[in-house]
Amino acid sequence: MLRLFDTRSREVRPLAPLRDGELRMYSCGPTVYRSVHIGNLRTYLLADWIKRAARAQGWKVLHVKNITDVGHMRQEMAERGGDKVIAAALAAGRTPREIADHFEQEFHEAEAKLLIEPADVFPRATDHVPQMLELIAKLEERGLAYRVDGTVYFDTAGHPGYGALSGNTPDLLRSGAGAEVDPAKRHPADFTLWRAADPGRQMMVWDSPYGPGFPGWHIECSAMSMTYLGEQIDLHTGGVDNIFPHHEDELAQSEGATGGQFVRHWVHGQHLLADGVKMAKSQGNVYTVTDLEERGFDPLAFRLLCAQVGYRTRLNFTLAALAAAEHGLRRLRRAAAGREGDVDLARARELELAVQQAMEDDLDLPSAVATTFVFAADRGMSPATRACGLRAADRLLGLGLDRSPAALLGEGPWAELAELRSRLRRMANFEEADRARDQLLTLRAVPEDGPGGSQLRRATALDLRRGLISSPQEVPDGRADPDSLAVSVSIVAGPYPSDLERCLASLRRCSAGHEVEYLVVENDAGPEVARLLASLEKEEPRLRRFRADHQLGEGAARNLTVRAARGRVILMLDTGVEAVGDCFSPVLGALSDPEVGAVGRWGARSSDLREFYDSEETEVDAIDGYCLATLRRRFSELGFFDERYRFYRMLDFNFSFALRGAGLRLQRIPDLPVVMHRHRGWEDSDPEERDRLSRINFRRFYDRWHHRTDLLVGSRSSG
Repeated sequence: MLRLFDTRSREVRPLAPLRDGELRMYSCGPTVYRSVHIGNLRTYLLADWIKRAARAQGWKVLHVKNITDVGHMRQEMAERGGDKVIAAALAAGRTPREIADHFEQEFHEAEAKLLIEPADVFPRATDHVPQMLELIAKLEERGLAYRVDGTVYFDTAGHPGYGALSGNTPDLLRSGAGAEVDPAKRHPADFTLWRAADPGRQMMVWDSPYGPGFPGWHIECSAMSMTYLGEQIDLHTGGVDNIFPHHEDELAQSEGATGGQFVRHWVHGQHLLADGVKMAKSQGNVYTVTDLEERGFDPLAFRLLCAQVGYRTRLNFTLAALAAAEHGLRRLRRAAAGREGDVDLARARELELAVQQAMEDDLDLPSAVATTFVFAADRGMSPATRACGLRAADRLLGLGLDRSPAALLGEGPWAELAELRSRLRRMANFEEADRARDQLLTLRAVPEDGPGGSQLRRATALDLRRGLISSPQEVPDGRADPDSLAVSVSIVAGPYPSDLERCLASLRRCSAGHEVEYLVVENDAGPEVARLLASLEKEEPRLRRFRADHQLGEGAARNLTVRAARGRVILMLDTGVEAVGDCFSPVLGALSDPEVGAVGRWGARSSDLREFYDSEETEVDAIDGYCLATLRRRFSELGFFDERYRFYRMLDFNFSFALRGAGLRLQRIPDLPVVMHRHRGWEDSDPEERDRLSRINFRRFYDRWHHRTDLLVGSRSSG
């Protein structure tokens, strides 16, 4: 019996279809104004595994997955005079329909690459506006909707069950937190069913009894699910971020319109995190299936990675974890390719039953996967039996175990280079042969040598990952080691090779005999920066390059250098900084004072922790991170930088206040011989996006320190 956690009852209970032998399920599908990312796809994998487990019960599954091609009609979108589909269309010079069709096709292709079985129906929101209007009319008839200037709202006060799914009752939402802020609403929890079109809006507008407008976000799913599955459905799936407000509102309007139960079982999957934070384009940590393929990964390695963590548990995605999953996937495929010996069907059937039983137990895929690996490694059966069992179990797991573990390459641009390598090996010129191997790897070809000669196979992500780092934790933590140098310079290299070259050249030129090492994080900065650093490594023995396999957040990148540093002092620099004299002696001298926590060229003060201004004073409240130096041991005393600061703003101020909280002074060195050129990481970014990220980081800083105005320099004089 298939048992799943039900969000509404908050317990694991049997999934019991209303109609015997038929499961009717609805999944919230993509909003097609951008490429679907793997965080979205984790939720769609959840629905796919449920379908596979349901079919193993002998049930027929009718699955509907909507396509939202109108846009998420939230209040903030209305305030900007449009929705995301329209904005994307205008930016690209195409119609909303063209934009939606493009990204819908991308979505279907991404699902296919992950072996997610297609839903039976993919209804588009724009094709079901009449059904939405009919549903709104029913809500008006039942006194659960009201009009304000052509916009129609759902009246949550008239629906006593509002909040049953999420726990966000109307009383809790009275302040408006988590709900649309709209003065036209009777209650903060009320939500839009139909919104009047703004003056001048021409795209995606429909006539209605309320005037021209467009549907609210939530009404779409209610109308489409009822159209294809009836007024009551067995199972509704989605991500935890759908619970409120989307599914709560969908539930209220559906049950309000029909007077009966809408969904018998709600199932929600947890977030996919990347670098410990929610995956979002604004965080710079979004991956699509195409991104994974371009990095050499088999998309089904991601499916295996998701299967190794329970669907109600957050999964922290890294490329290193994905590479490990790909390694495991290849092991399973090698075992599933066995042909030798007779097949013991009973033994093979044992694995399929074990996997099925695990999936029936609240979709316990981690146990199912662990059992599968144990089976694949068991040498107490014939290879043919192992292969038979694995392929049978894969009908539930969907890992493509019938595929080749590594594809061999035929003719191509690598052929001549491979022949050269073979000749060099025959001549025992192994050094040159290794160089040829490295060149082959750039063509994504890997030679495998055997008694019969060499074969070329397509490079996997594991081959391409040599020397790459996914997180600071992959670098040994040397904070407790004794100092062996004077200064460790920490630099995070963005896509500006000329800035990086100028910064490093100036530091080397002005080192004044100090023992200095240069720790540079190549932060997925592009081929020009990679070539520059590879060249500089040969010239400067104390330059240590750390190649990140993706764009690490600022906090994580700085922590990588902290873990690797050997100097008594760590000097953080932006690549826009140029040394015009010996900057190391003043820094080392200032930090010899045990009461000084950090020094730098630029600093800021504040009177209330809300607004900071550049200060010309020597003692400041915070040192700007463009040029910030502190003793390495401070990171043992206070801990690492906060890695939630993926964007650089306020990371330096947060660290500064940690030093202030430890009773240390922050000292600006006005005559420090450095100059700041253009800060291109700021200037070249989208103004709206950088301001938004700055606000997020400020809120994080303020939430931690708002009660510590006593740490401000001015508080002493005012006291």
